[in-house]
Amino acid sequence: MTHRRVWYIGLAALLACGGPTRQKPAAADSVTDVPPTDSLALTNTAGVEIWFTLARAATGADHRRCVERGLEIREGGKRVQIPLLYTGAPPVLLNDSTMRAILWTHCQPGDAYLVNLRTGHPVRERAGAAP
Repeated sequence: MTHRRVWYIGLAALLACGGPTRQKPAAADSVTDVPPTDSLALTNTAGVEIWFTLARAATGADHRRCVERGLEIREGGKRVQIPLLYTGAPPVLLNDSTMRAILWTHCQPGDAYLVNLRTGHPVRERAGAAP
């Protein structure tokens, strides 16, 4: 046998005995696999901080996936969760005591809420109303 023939037979045997082919693992889905860490969204002049905290995976009507984040107010050692308000956009500071956050559902922005930075209480913003 020639060296070339031995090489081809060895290659064929190796391919035949190699077992099932390995598929590349699917890429990790960053929307759902790893929960995002808390991240600072904004700070007012008095040092009150607004943080993105909780996270939930969502899917829109167009099958687009996103992460909607909960918000928390932090001042010194005090932490106040803003109840039932998940958003996909950063909040906007209106003054030292109020911010605006947009409620997101199924990856779509919805109603705007004014949030009291002292209590964390959200109130739906009426169209045309001043904070």
